[in-house]
Amino acid sequence: MRSAPTPEPSIQRTDRHAPPGSTRTTALLAGLDGVPWSDIQDSTGSAAAIPRLLRKVARGDAETARAALGDLRKRICQYGFVVEQATAATVPFLWELAQRPQVSCRAQIIQLLKNIADARQWETTATAYPKLLNHRENPVAWERAARQAVRARRDGLERLLAENDTEITRATTELARTLRD
Repeated sequence: MRSAPTPEPSIQRTDRHAPPGSTRTTALLAGLDGVPWSDIQDSTGSAAAIPRLLRKVARGDAETARAALGDLRKRICQYGFVVEQATAATVPFLWELAQRPQVSCRAQIIQLLKNIADARQWETTATAYPKLLNHRENPVAWERAARQAVRARRDGLERLLAENDTEITRATTELARTLRD
C-alpha cells in the first residue's frame, strides 16, 4: 500500500553542478540526485532505486542497460500502461538518455516514453469510479503529470527523427503520432 502523499509533480529538472570526483554519468544525468526519490513512490514502494537504474541505462553495456530499463519500466509504467507517482519525475531523464548516442537502448526508451504518453488507465477507471479522484493518492494526477512531462520535452523529436537508425526513427515516429493526438 502506498503511503506517500501526492505532491504537485514537477516537469522541471533541478540541474546541479556535479560534485568533485563524480563520474561522467552523473554529469550526463545532471539533477538526478536533486529529486527526492525516497519521498515518492513507484510500483514497488519507494522510488529510491530509480537513480541507480537510470545510471545503469546510461552507462551499462547493452545487456545491462536493457535489464535496467526493463526494471525501470516495471516501476514507472507497469504493464506498459499503468504509471506511478515517480513517472513524471523520471521522464526528463528518459528524454535525456534517448538523445545520447552512447546509450544502447534508445529505441526502447522512446517506446517507454510513448507508453507513458498513451497511459490513460487511471483516467478511464476514474470515469467509472469518480471517488478515485478524492483519495489522498491521486493516480489520475500522476498519469496526467507523466503525460505532460513527455509532452514538455517533445522538442527533442526532430533530432531523433533525423537519426540514421531505423529502429530509433520508427519508435520516434510512433511517439510523435501519440503526441499529436
